[in-house]
Amino acid sequence: MPLLHADSSVLLVVDLQERLMPAIADGPAVLDSNARLLRAATRLGVDVRASEQNPAGLGATVGEIAELLPRPAQPKTSFAAGFDPGPGTVVVTGCETHVCVLQTVLALLERGRDIAVVADAAGSRVESNHDRALDRMRAHGADVVTTEMVLFEWLHDSDNPAFREVLELIK
Repeated sequence: MPLLHADSSVLLVVDLQERLMPAIADGPAVLDSNARLLRAATRLGVDVRASEQNPAGLGATVGEIAELLPRPAQPKTSFAAGFDPGPGTVVVTGCETHVCVLQTVLALLERGRDIAVVADAAGSRVESNHDRALDRMRAHGADVVTTEMVLFEWLHDSDNPAFREVLELIK
């Protein structure tokens, strides 16, 4: 999986929920990165899936993110998102990095999926938990990337008709 391609990626947004996000270290930046990825995914035709961990306890997906989702988030009680997110490389974001994101990524890797975890679009309450989870996912074969890396790889070329629109998401 050298480069990500918009036509062979699926964006999986894990558990960006109302009662969880206020506790996440740098939570507003995590939400902003997710919003940029969701806007670009919509413009570039990338399939998007989302999950919600125990929505009765943690609330629904944060409003600004829910508005950008093409379909409602799938509720779950398992820490790993147990559903098939669809074909292609799974680009994973969300919270908490060391719990639901980690367990989702490890489960998908066990199924032989190619995974790219977007480090600045994932978060934990404690930064060291976030960092160790990224280390562990990388050690098991996931690529660890940033929002800008994903956006430019999805664009592939400055001749892409969406280039200026996606570039505005970066500025």
